[in-house]
Amino acid sequence: MEQNSALHPADIAEEISRLSKGEQHQQFMDYPLEDRLEIFSFFEMDVQYTLIKSMTEHELSELLNNLKPDTRNELLSELPDDLIKYLINLLNEREKQMALELIGYKEDSIARLMTPMYVQVRPYYTVDDVFRHIKVFGRKAETLNFIYVVDEKNVLIDDLKIGQLLLSDSSTKISDLIDYNFAAIKASTPMEEAFEIFQKYDRSALPIITEAGVLVGIVTFDDVLDRIEDRDTEDIQRFGGMEELDLAYTKTPLLQLIQKRAGWLIILFFSEMLTASAMGFFEGELEKAVVLALFVPLIISSGGNSGSQAASLIIRAMALGELKLKDWWYVMKREISSGLILGGILGSIGFLRILAWHFLGLYDYGPYWISIGFTVAVSLLFIVLWGTLSGSFIPFILRRFGLDPATASAPFVATLVDVSGLIIYFTVAAFFLHGKLL
Repeated sequence: MEQNSALHPADIAEEISRLSKGEQHQQFMDYPLEDRLEIFSFFEMDVQYTLIKSMTEHELSELLNNLKPDTRNELLSELPDDLIKYLINLLNEREKQMALELIGYKEDSIARLMTPMYVQVRPYYTVDDVFRHIKVFGRKAETLNFIYVVDEKNVLIDDLKIGQLLLSDSSTKISDLIDYNFAAIKASTPMEEAFEIFQKYDRSALPIITEAGVLVGIVTFDDVLDRIEDRDTEDIQRFGGMEELDLAYTKTPLLQLIQKRAGWLIILFFSEMLTASAMGFFEGELEKAVVLALFVPLIISSGGNSGSQAASLIIRAMALGELKLKDWWYVMKREISSGLILGGILGSIGFLRILAWHFLGLYDYGPYWISIGFTVAVSLLFIVLWGTLSGSFIPFILRRFGLDPATASAPFVATLVDVSGLIIYFTVAAFFLHGKLL
């Protein structure tokens, strides 16, 4: 079958993914090895897994031994242990050692994304030596934007942009170009912290070093972007009140999709039962002043909305590194001010709504309409304030206990504020309407 070499490997991967499992293997193997390596890196994990199971031992060995180490490591980290063992045994000694070293790092460490394919040189090299070195070893390098300078113990002492070398005389020694000023990430650094370092230095690649400063690999920005996308997708799904999907939405089986969503829905359903219980607790007040029931949806939805807003703002600020645990009091002060102002705005609108409806004859609130208006207005003030504080504080509590702040999903915050909002509403009603309607 004649292949379209003009297509980008990502487009080819997309086309192959649409085929049946048997056709995927046949068409994939029709491409030359060099093209297969590029195409394979663009497949979703489920397609990669399918292809691996369909390949012969020789085909697998050829593919795995020539894959980029970071692509291969990402693949191995997602597979069952027995299959990992089988695949590693297909690697030659050099590639096997490289894979085992990479897999040895913690799952959430930035080292899991690194590749050992880079160009390193010594300070005594001349610029001309470096370019000859690049011609020999640069073909397999992940990037040639930076050249890494190491000492005799392989300790990183600087990195140089390729532009610096291009603009220097061929006889210039590397030691004359280095200033020992460079950015690097320790191999044990958690990915979340490493992402912040990438954003801080705005680099296309950063070197990975051990605690002793030994250069062990580099991480490129395209790998970081992929992982950030995965992280953000998980956070959004959790914040929506469900478990994160293992595959893309369109590739997730219906039963698995239901399973991922049902758990949280059941938990939230039982939580919402507390709202019904709270309503039952105040049944006597509702019988005496039925008019209070008219504003229950308005009251609880305003609190839930304000809580969801606050949670969204705080969780995103945490994800971007703008807020740390130590900033909790700063956030509380801001949210108290925000909650009071927002609650005051909604409370004023609620009071004016009752006033307008009463005088326009749209609804007769009776002789105590002013007290009802103050009940709604003051309730909105306190409930919006409480919703804002709850939505902003819960992510800090979760982070304090080492949990993902995104677990403070919008439905969870809204449910919490619904129940407590009813208590606030009827407490305020008892204050303003005692001896009148109650």
